[in-house]
Amino acid sequence: MGVICLDYKKLLAAYRSLWVNRELKTVEGDEEETLIEAIERDLKDENAHPRVRKSPHTKFLWATKRIGQGAISDEEKLRLIDIHIEIVERLDHS
Repeated sequence: MGVICLDYKKLLAAYRSLWVNRELKTVEGDEEETLIEAIERDLKDENAHPRVRKSPHTKFLWATKRIGQGAISDEEKLRLIDIHIEIVERLDHS
């Protein structure tokens, strides 16, 4: 990822606080990979039935709105949005 020096354990906890009932595929001992995989699955809308899936851009807008309204620090909000941007851009080019 392009964003460096992040406390992924803290960011993963912030993400979990925003998506309380979201089941995450935990990568043992690797909070960064767990967080990135969870965000990518969300942006691809893999938790929804294929006929009702939304585009990554729609999911990105919903996610940034939820992050912005969340009860987490401004730094955590910015870092999570940065990661979402990187992943949605990567999805655009794949």
